[in-house]
Amino acid sequence: MVYYPVNLNITGQPCLVIGAGAVGTRKVNGLLACGAKVAVISIAAGPRVRELAHDGIISYHDRAYRPDDLEDVFLVIGATNDHTLNRRIYKDARKRKILCNIADQPAFCNFILPAVVRRGDLVISVSTSGQSPAFAKKLRRELEAVYGEEYAEFLELMGAIRKKLLATDHAPEAHKPLFNALIEGGLVEMIRDGRNKEMDTLLVKVLGAGYDRKTLMAEVEA
Repeated sequence: MVYYPVNLNITGQPCLVIGAGAVGTRKVNGLLACGAKVAVISIAAGPRVRELAHDGIISYHDRAYRPDDLEDVFLVIGATNDHTLNRRIYKDARKRKILCNIADQPAFCNFILPAVVRRGDLVISVSTSGQSPAFAKKLRRELEAVYGEEYAEFLELMGAIRKKLLATDHAPEAHKPLFNALIEGGLVEMIRDGRNKEMDTLLVKVLGAGYDRKTLMAEVEA
């Protein structure tokens, strides 16, 4: 199986999770973290799912799955321990051309979920095409040790720079060498080590007056 890597924008999209045990709860949390509109169907649910439903963050239906539950759904995740039901969910979703993932059963998925490292806007996905999730998790842990929280601040700062440059007379093709100069100049390491004065010196040297960190971040928050 050869998978086509893609990052989905599911903000506001109706997503359904069938099953609300430990696995289903993890899937719900992952969908919510990406801004999805989440519904859960399960004849039993753990405390986290019930809490989310009580707070109005998700909708929870305490009953068995029905095929018409897939109406107007963008994607569905099957997380039950009933293999027959999981296959049925997959077949129903396939008929409706809905994105479907059955937890731990790649043969009954038209997409699979990678191990993910998140650092703000930095998203690193690791997949073994379903052959060894344990190894994917090992690689994720190794990447987490290499790419720390400084990368979240770095990308926020780079986004602020890009936005400000685009608002000026800078031609887009002129941005690349500027960004490369910041990266090669050690901006990430300066953020990691808290070397703010060196950071401002580099920013102003490469970009000019008005591109110090404080000014840039103030414009983002405005």
